Amino acid sequence: VGGLALKATWHEPYLETCCRSALHRLTLVGGPGRPEGLKDGPCLERLRAMGLARRRPDDGRFEITAEGEARHAREILKKAG
Repeated sequence: VGGLALKATWHEPYLETCCRSALHRLTLVGGPGRPEGLKDGPCLERLRAMGLARRRPDDGRFEITAEGEARHAREILKKAG
């Protein structure tokens, strides 16, 4: 029927532009992490719920997870993997 073939199936939840930016900021800030109370706080919480970020128990700052780094590489840096 028409010859249209789907090449890939999307299995990851969509990241809104604001959350993609928050994920990118997590990679830029590195070790110090992102504090709570900033404008991107709701996105950081969404990223945490998705397993792309975590909250450090000692100081409450957000940092990227290995899964978040992989998603950042694929979706934001456009690296295959």
